[in-house]
Amino acid sequence: MKEKFTARRILAGLLFFLLVGGAAALYWHKEPEPKRLETFAMGSYMQQSLWGGEETAAQEASEAVAALENEISWRRQGSIAQLNQAAGGSGGVMLSPQAAAVLGQALLISEKSGGALDPTLGPLTRLWDFDGSPRLPGEKELAEALALVDYRALDLAEEGRASLQQAGMQADLGAVGKGAACDAAVACYQEKGVQAAVVAVGGSVGLWGQKPGGSPWQVSVRDPEGVGSLGVLRLEGGFVSTSGSYEKFFEQEGKTYCHLLDPATGYPAQSGLVSVTVWHMESGALSDGLATACFVLGQEKGIQLLEAFGAGGVFVTEKGVITATGPLKEKFTLTNPL
Repeated sequence: MKEKFTARRILAGLLFFLLVGGAAALYWHKEPEPKRLETFAMGSYMQQSLWGGEETAAQEASEAVAALENEISWRRQGSIAQLNQAAGGSGGVMLSPQAAAVLGQALLISEKSGGALDPTLGPLTRLWDFDGSPRLPGEKELAEALALVDYRALDLAEEGRASLQQAGMQADLGAVGKGAACDAAVACYQEKGVQAAVVAVGGSVGLWGQKPGGSPWQVSVRDPEGVGSLGVLRLEGGFVSTSGSYEKFFEQEGKTYCHLLDPATGYPAQSGLVSVTVWHMESGALSDGLATACFVLGQEKGIQLLEAFGAGGVFVTEKGVITATGPLKEKFTLTNPL
């Protein structure tokens, strides 16, 4: 089995940021140069460009994201790992405020999407192992893992206490993690008096403040067919996240399997889409989770879900049809229109 996703995944994240930052450099050549910092978080590059504010703002934002990752990653020894260890027990565990907030946003999307996004997907994500040695699971082990996936069996109380009702259940917040990282960075920018900033973590981007020069921010959306730009979003701010079948995948016996799993079947989603980009004005975690949920649901139901959250999307189908919806209808321009 040949792994094909690693280089493309890194390239996708870099391209998504560089098309923001690189294009920005062309438009802002008369403005002061931003402070830049590149680190690694949430399994991806975290890239920041900041204007104004305290000198330590970028570093403190990076540290805030690292602290968040400790709490929401099942691989670390924070809140979500403790929740998983206590699965099936009585009383549950008290989550950190950060973990409780992110889990709450994931559960909200789960409820609104009928489970298209499921934060209890852990048994399936570990089985497919797209971040390690991906493989096609057998039907028996797939059925066993699927029986442990049900967001309705994850309880989250207002005070932040959470529990998984059945032993063996595993929470996994990977579908909202990179967007949540952008939220943490933007919160730090606010606190440190940053005037404007762009932060990118993998396929999620956060836009803070007014772009130098006063014109809208420009965010390029990757073309799923290659490494170029599909089009440009012109935005006043907010958060943008993309989920695509090209991000992580492997091939076996002539068939391609992508990492975006359908919680209803346990297999990669077959929705007729290759890419979904979602903009949400207030929340990176929501933009990230909604992109995944929309990919699983397909375009028609995905559009309805975005409407429920006041979000906009850019959908790309397997046939190459591109559709901008909601607030993005007037904000998206194709790079090479017909």
